[in-house]
Amino acid sequence: MIDPCPRILFLIPYFGQWPFWMPFFLESCRRNADIDWLLFSDCGTPQDLPPNVTIKSMTFHEYCALVSQRLGLDFAPKAAYKLCDIKPALGYIHADCLDGYDFWAFGDIDLVYGDLRSYFTADRLASYDLFSTHERRVAGHLCLMRNTARKRELFMKIKDWRQRFTDQTHHALDEGAFSRIFLWRKNFPEPLFTLVGKFNPWRRRSEFTEAFSTPGGCIKWHDGTDDFPQQWFWRDGKLINDRDGDRPFPYFHFVCWKRNEWSRLSQPNQAEIRRIAAGHAWIINATGFHEGSYESTI
Repeated sequence: MIDPCPRILFLIPYFGQWPFWMPFFLESCRRNADIDWLLFSDCGTPQDLPPNVTIKSMTFHEYCALVSQRLGLDFAPKAAYKLCDIKPALGYIHADCLDGYDFWAFGDIDLVYGDLRSYFTADRLASYDLFSTHERRVAGHLCLMRNTARKRELFMKIKDWRQRFTDQTHHALDEGAFSRIFLWRKNFPEPLFTLVGKFNPWRRRSEFTEAFSTPGGCIKWHDGTDDFPQQWFWRDGKLINDRDGDRPFPYFHFVCWKRNEWSRLSQPNQAEIRRIAAGHAWIINATGFHEGSYESTI
């Protein structure tokens, strides 16, 4: 019998300073009320924290000491960006937080969620043990794994993982070496790529489906073009864009705007940001977050 609502916990360590868009990220979490987030951070507790989001306060040094103790190694990176390399190990590191959860997830906070349950349906979750929102690699910004010892320990199959966890280099292990456990010969053309995958037991129990969550990157849009959406519309927990009509998306990863257009903008007023985020509808584009809805643009 399929569990009608498998329990999901996102595990996200984040250190430094909350980004200006944090109120929007949190509001999109709030609207996914039956999914939980646990963040480890030294950034303080944001105002009006949703009940399904927990901030566990600790310093970066304390978090690295915890990782070291749980993994039995010396994890002492100079830069917090190194945390990306240990994302596949977060379920193992924080196994004590996963009691009662069917799935755990790792991800980023430079995104806003749509209706995650309409994408990760109970039927879908019953079919596989890992879910990546990219077709040919594990998506570091959102990956779900079944909460079993076998999946929590899977990161140990990464070649030289101890050495690569403990050096100072950022290896992008979450999207590189970890992906290679599941995806053999990922540059093969279809249908050869699919055929090779049938011989990999890890691939057979995993779903790699492109969710088109990261426009502007190296992946073409779903029609094979570079004609990406120019505006995204969040309304009461639902997410659409100006390119695809009423087609819903599970989340929007705005890393390309963050790195490019937004890096040239002045810091917005935080009181105004919180006011807009608390509304039932907002617009996201190359100039940031704005009050409004799809209807107000047509």
